Amino acid sequence: MPDNVDASEQMVDNWTKQIQETAARYQAMAARMQGQTVTERSKDNTVEVTVDAKGLLTNLVISEAASGKRMAEVSSQVMRLVQLAQSRIPELLQQAMAETVGTTDETASRVIAEAQSTFPEAPPEEDPAPPEPERHHRFGPEEEEPPPPASSTPPQPKPIPRRRRARDDDDDDFGGSILS
Repeated sequence: MPDNVDASEQMVDNWTKQIQETAARYQAMAARMQGQTVTERSKDNTVEVTVDAKGLLTNLVISEAASGKRMAEVSSQVMRLVQLAQSRIPELLQQAMAETVGTTDETASRVIAEAQSTFPEAPPEEDPAPPEPERHHRFGPEEEEPPPPASSTPPQPKPIPRRRRARDDDDDDFGGSILS
């Protein structure tokens, strides 16, 4: 019986040691991923984005050369580059796992699969849309009805009715002539 107890204790000690080693490798992998970033640039170098290992945007640079572009085009480039950078995160994670934990572990496979579903491949690059025709912006109320056509005779102003002065109303309200 003492042999069985000793064997059981040895087995528990081995499991504990294995769990501690695996935990240390996962902590090393997490520490390595903590500082990882991915940076992507547009082909014309007008937009640059950087995301961290969690996929969060950490830096965005839009050059002065982008000022000649339509804002819709610039914002589309930003979003595409963020997706492209995020799509590279599973590859970085897989590389970090291969160097620390190993990729044969079932947990490692699940972590990589989760990263691939969270950060799928970026959609293919679309050809930029042709520039939209220039639009004129108006500020103020919009006209719902067109203005009436101009008539040949201008409208006559309405006569202003004159008020008659009462005779006893001379100096009370300072309304009378100063010369009288």
